[in-house]
Amino acid sequence: MTRVHFIGVGGSGMSAVARLTAARGIDVSGSDRGESAYFMALRDAGMDVRVGHDAHAVDGADAVVISTAVRESNPELARARELGIPVLHRSEALAQALAGTRLIAVAGSHGKTTTSAMVAHALHGAGIDASFAVGARVFGVEGAVAGGYAGASDVAVVEADESDGSFLRYHPEVAILLNIEPDHLDHYGSVEALEQAFMDFARDCRVLIACAEDATVMRVARAAAEAGVEVVTYGRRGIGETPAPDVVVTADAVVRDGDAHPLHVPIPGEHQRLNAAAAWAAAVAVGADPARAADALATFAGTGRRYQLRGEVGEVRVVDDYAHHPTEVAAVLAAARAAGAGHLVVLFQPALFTRTQLHAQNFATALSIADADVVIAGVHGDREDPIPGVTSDTILDRMAVPEGSTAQVVEDLEAAAAVAASLARPGSQVMTVGSGTVTLAADWILDALRTRAAEDPSRRAGHG
Repeated sequence: MTRVHFIGVGGSGMSAVARLTAARGIDVSGSDRGESAYFMALRDAGMDVRVGHDAHAVDGADAVVISTAVRESNPELARARELGIPVLHRSEALAQALAGTRLIAVAGSHGKTTTSAMVAHALHGAGIDASFAVGARVFGVEGAVAGGYAGASDVAVVEADESDGSFLRYHPEVAILLNIEPDHLDHYGSVEALEQAFMDFARDCRVLIACAEDATVMRVARAAAEAGVEVVTYGRRGIGETPAPDVVVTADAVVRDGDAHPLHVPIPGEHQRLNAAAAWAAAVAVGADPARAADALATFAGTGRRYQLRGEVGEVRVVDDYAHHPTEVAAVLAAARAAGAGHLVVLFQPALFTRTQLHAQNFATALSIADADVVIAGVHGDREDPIPGVTSDTILDRMAVPEGSTAQVVEDLEAAAAVAASLARPGSQVMTVGSGTVTLAADWILDALRTRAAEDPSRRAGHG
């Protein structure tokens, strides 16, 4: 195979696979609807990536790589089908790119990106030059392009996406299972089918690192243990009559078999301590020195769009986060409070009509917080068609807005950003939250704040 073409190459996951494919000496070409930070990083690395979908872009390719989001009507995909060019799902291409490695796969309903990056960081800090494919930019690893990095060791880390069942294509040496909650039922059809997929994933590894604080994860872990998988549990405590975790997470350490290693996590949120413990356990499982791996996590710089400070104007901070599931939204807002944020302005963009319909009440509960002004943009449908009657008002109508807080729907994202900027006051933290195009709004909000500061001499711009 000499050339592989990627449709939608500018996505966070696709760009990582493209990077690792290129590292094998294969020519990579790709296309996307527009430029993104990932797209530009690949172009800067010398790859032939272009804006727009041209059917003839696939001519001469040995394979074409797509994600579930690419529709059959895409002209490049249609041309590949016409020419009989093999079409691979992103996960298949990634499995090929990492063939022969000792794979660590990170799965769960949420937290995969940050935890995958933590594993990679812990391994690098322990002297293991691991490859990785993570669905966001990983800060602090020299030579990383977007979320992909080709290392010199035989260890690799992947973020294992369950949304379309593709995580079952990996056959990891070590698997992490963070949590399991109802999501992506448009693909699975039922909670039982979703849980069965996680069950199949957990049985197909040598070592399973499982969160002892999630009852469904523990049910899956017990089934994996019965199938002969070595199970290592982690957490602050067990659930019900579950034994104490193998890896105990305390306020300042991880403890296993009586040996304690200081654990300092520089990003806010108690859930991030659990993620760090899972990352530490996985790194140790493939041979990393326990002390060096724990020390490395103290310098973890985070990933793109995970509680990422995008800028500050005067006394207003703008933070961007990828949270798109109710549990994630609640966690990131709690993390903001834990980090000292007072008044919050939250611009939330729901992602997918099916998820909005399924979790409307849970989103409403997560967003009903004190000392906050909440602006809900229109639903980002992405790969889905609209569902009649399912809109952002579906969430707003269920909110119990505390006294002193406000909530409103502004369908147009640019207009929503303008409203969010207008609600900010000295000491506010503005947060753009969601997995869709809402990340663009962070820059629009910063621009609006700078304009306001320039027009009012009493305000002074900070850094952006």
